[in-house]
Amino acid sequence: MHGSLDTQLAEELAAMKRAGTAKRFNHLLSPMAPEVEMEERGEVLVLSSNNYLGLAAHPKVIDAGRDALKRYGAGTASVRFICGTYSIHRELEEALAHLHRKPAALTYVACWNANTGLIPALAGEPDALVADSLNHASLIDGCRMSKAKRYVYKHSDMAELESKLKEAQGARRIFIVTDGVFSMEGDIVKLPELVALARKYRATIIMDDCHGVGVMGKTGRGTAEYFGLEKEVDIITGTLGKALGGASGGYVAASREVVDYLEQVSRPQLFSNALPPTVAASSLAAVKILLDEPERVATLHARVKYMREGLKQRGFKPLEGPSAIIPLIVGETQFAIKMSQALLEEGIFITGFGYPVVPEGEARLRIQMCASLTEKQLNRALEKFEKIGRQLGVI
Repeated sequence: MHGSLDTQLAEELAAMKRAGTAKRFNHLLSPMAPEVEMEERGEVLVLSSNNYLGLAAHPKVIDAGRDALKRYGAGTASVRFICGTYSIHRELEEALAHLHRKPAALTYVACWNANTGLIPALAGEPDALVADSLNHASLIDGCRMSKAKRYVYKHSDMAELESKLKEAQGARRIFIVTDGVFSMEGDIVKLPELVALARKYRATIIMDDCHGVGVMGKTGRGTAEYFGLEKEVDIITGTLGKALGGASGGYVAASREVVDYLEQVSRPQLFSNALPPTVAASSLAAVKILLDEPERVATLHARVKYMREGLKQRGFKPLEGPSAIIPLIVGETQFAIKMSQALLEEGIFITGFGYPVVPEGEARLRIQMCASLTEKQLNRALEKFEKIGRQLGVI
């Protein structure tokens, strides 16, 4: 049976390679930064990282992780309620709660675990989940894992959201589940309209803001701050693996009651080890830098504007949006991968995304900005984009 399985998988992998859609892994030899050393290519300029604030290699972030390793070791070798939880986890959770202006927060080993641990814990068979069609896969899986009745509305279609909320009336609890920043589109949730509907139909809002924290809002507190609606979003999930240090980890920020309940029943929390203390400490350092240096967020916003305008001046048509994600739709998956490879040969590291991550025919290059990028580096990237874009007939 194993031989048959391996044969079948080999055939499927070969088909992906023939179609030009197979993903490849590039190996980095240096810390994540605007420029990195790649084993296969040498030095390349990175435009595909979630390292929005440039904190992944910040000296304070590195030092905090190193110090925590010496103080706490690698971990407890067990889950938190069995062998105890380190004080650094409590400190991080208090800082995350403060960041989102919530009473409490709870960390997980990834935001995937936070989403798939949160939704099934709160939404049971008598409940209803109403979700945006372009939500992140972790939210989709979290909803699928729940026994609640599921409704899906067209992306950012508030009229259809209201229709689904009407259908859901009678449920014990109703949850609206959405991203803050939609990672493949770069657009953001219509939060004022969504909040109004949530209050009208007595729904609880769950918002994954992984691509909003550190990016959106004057001080980088996220999409809720961007709209001035921090008190109106009931539950926020986020990641420590993007703007907040770039390593790993996720969290839920919410009321004290929600967090206490998750501590008791959330399966990824109960049956998984806590974050490594090194990651908890480096993430805490990143949160402190974000709060102490809001100018990083302003710089990031300036870099986004510069890149968007530069692309448009050269004939590209990036999808509109206020986030640090700038998608360029180029067509089929094979072509997106071909274009990303051509750019890599020119020293620009950016990933092509295609089906099933995005719909057929809407494959794209997803440019992601970092506050540490210089205008000189952006100009070099724009020159290479124009060169490859003309060669391949994109512009």
